[in-house]
Amino acid sequence: MSPTIYTIILSSLATGTIITMTSFHWLMAWIGLELNTLAIIPIISTLHHPRSTEAATKYFLTQAAASAMILFSSMINAWNMGTWDITQMSYAPSNILLSLALALKLGLAPAHFWLPEVLQGSTLSTAFIIATWQKLAPMSLIYMTMNNLPSMILLMLGLTSSAIGGWSGLNQTQTRKIMAYSSIAHLGWMAMIASIMSNIMIMNLVVYLMMTTALFTSLICSKSKTIKDTAATWTTSPTLAIIMMLTLLSLGGLPPLTGFLPKWLILEELIMQNLAPMATAMAMSALLSLFFYLRLTYITTLTLPPNTLQMKFKW
Repeated sequence: MSPTIYTIILSSLATGTIITMTSFHWLMAWIGLELNTLAIIPIISTLHHPRSTEAATKYFLTQAAASAMILFSSMINAWNMGTWDITQMSYAPSNILLSLALALKLGLAPAHFWLPEVLQGSTLSTAFIIATWQKLAPMSLIYMTMNNLPSMILLMLGLTSSAIGGWSGLNQTQTRKIMAYSSIAHLGWMAMIASIMSNIMIMNLVVYLMMTTALFTSLICSKSKTIKDTAATWTTSPTLAIIMMLTLLSLGGLPPLTGFLPKWLILEELIMQNLAPMATAMAMSALLSLFFYLRLTYITTLTLPPNTLQMKFKW
C-alpha cells in the first residue's frame, strides 16, 4: 500500500474515533463509527491472503450489524422521547438494545466470536490497532450513556467476558489469539465497573491500552506470531525479553505491577456495593487469565530453547 493511501486511511481512522467521542447527536456518533469501520477494512486486507480477506469480511459484517443496532436503538429512543441527545437515552428497550450493540462492537462475550478470528487473520500491527484504538469509540459511548444503561446486563456481560476470556485463552498457541482473549477478559473488567464507577473504568482502559501497546510492540519487534517464536526472543535482545516478561505479568495483574491496580480497585468497589459473589467470580476468572500469561512468560524468559553452541546470537 502506498504511503499516501496509508496516511489517508489512518487519518480517517483517527477522524472516525474523534467524531464519535466528541458528538452529542446519535447520527454523528453513528457516522464516526461507520467511518472507523470503513477505514480499517483495507488495513486488515492488505495482505491479499484468503485469511486476511476472511478477517476483513467478518470484521465488516459484525461492525456493520452493531452500528445498525446502535442507530436503531437511538431511533427508537428519539421516536419515544423526542430527543437525539446521546446523554438522554431514557427509554428502557432502546437502552437494552444499545448495551447489546456495544457489546458486539467491543467483542464482549457472548458476542466475542469474531475478535480472535479477525486478529488471527490480520498482521501483528493491524491486530494491535484493532485491540487498542478500535475500542476507544464504543467505550466513549458507554461512558456517555453510563447513567441509563441497564447495570444488570453490564454486570453479566462483564462476568461472562472475564470467564470466557480466561478459559478460551488457555489452549491457544498463537500470540494474536492470546491477545484477543486477553482483550476480551480486560473489557469484561471494564464492563463490570462501568455502571458503578466510571472513573475506575477510564483508568482501567488507560492501563490496558498502555500494557497492550507495550506487549504488541515487543511482539512486533521480535516477530513473534506463536508461543514457540517468543522462546527465541532472548536471542534478539535479552532486554526485550525481560520487558516482555514484566508486561505479561502486569497484564495478568500480579500485585507489585501496574496491572494489579485497576483489578484491586474494581474488586474493592464491587465489595462496597454488596456484590461479593460477583467480586469472587471475577477474581477466580482473573486466575485463568494469569495462567496463560504465566505460561507465555515462562517460555519467553525462563526456558532456553534447544540450541547448539554454534548458534549465532542476533545481538
